[in-house]
Amino acid sequence: MASLKESEQIQGVILADLPAFGDQRGRFAETFRKEWFPQRSWERIQVNRSQSQAGVLRGLHYHHRQVDYWHCVSGRIRVGLCDLRPSSPTCGQSQLLDLGQDQLQGLYIPCGVAHGFAALTEVMLFYVVDNYYDGADELGVAWNDPRLGLDWNLDTPPMLSERDQRNPLLADIPVGQLPR
Repeated sequence: MASLKESEQIQGVILADLPAFGDQRGRFAETFRKEWFPQRSWERIQVNRSQSQAGVLRGLHYHHRQVDYWHCVSGRIRVGLCDLRPSSPTCGQSQLLDLGQDQLQGLYIPCGVAHGFAALTEVMLFYVVDNYYDGADELGVAWNDPRLGLDWNLDTPPMLSERDQRNPLLADIPVGQLPR
């Protein structure tokens, strides 16, 4: 059974330490169980795979109706998180953490928490979401907004998609698009 730890910085963000079982042939680990996260129904599950080369930064994205659960299968990423939920006691708090293939961890990201990652190496990330893709619920905030206070500590400027390059500063997001 996974050991679940709630983030000290952002309420509702949960890091799951995943036990592994191995022998001379390799190892096995359970990476996700819906019972670990009873906050959501998990009725409509979609599993995605993201591959990125070193130096790519994806995000920051947030959703009103979807949670994410990430597991880094290969490589290493630096995850950036910021709580945008006005009703949360940790609203405005940001956090950076590293995930990688050797750590056997999963990361649960609730609705309203902006999230993104920088690929520190070539990386493959699997993520489970509890709602099918809906472009109207795929919102963004600038990864480098000084108001978020995320010091990514990257050696070179990251490669961003055109869409992520257009993500607005938090102060420029219309109130109706912010989490409730």
